[in-house]
Amino acid sequence: MSMREAAIAALHGRLATSLADRSPAPLVLRGETIPQRLPPGGLVVIRDGETVEETAILSPLTWAIEHRAEVEVTVGGATPAARAILLDALLVDIAAAITADRTLGGAVEWAQPGAPDFEDVEFEGAAAARAASFPVTLFFTVAGSPLA
Repeated sequence: MSMREAAIAALHGRLATSLADRSPAPLVLRGETIPQRLPPGGLVVIRDGETVEETAILSPLTWAIEHRAEVEVTVGGATPAARAILLDALLVDIAAAITADRTLGGAVEWAQPGAPDFEDVEFEGAAAARAASFPVTLFFTVAGSPLA
């Protein structure tokens, strides 16, 4: 497993574990098919994103890598206020989960959530839904090749 894959898997594991205590708990997915219906607790999808920067550090050769994973959060609710409250609470819980262990159990050197972008979306079975997406920047180093 590459360092990038290990970092994203650690982010998924951290969010799935931390958000499981919510009632109702959101569905946290990575690399899976998105359900047709929005779960009552909301939906959190982690996407691989992109590597932003690779910096060589010499003697011995290592690479400092900055990778941005994308986190998409979608919630439903009967009113715009209810959707906004649920989405805000879920975003706060996600940020708290990441900042409580910035190394994601030792998988990365530092994890930093970014600012969210918001939008209204349509979802089957939901009168209306509100979504936010934001990057989580993962910093780690790799010995030898940056593809390792």
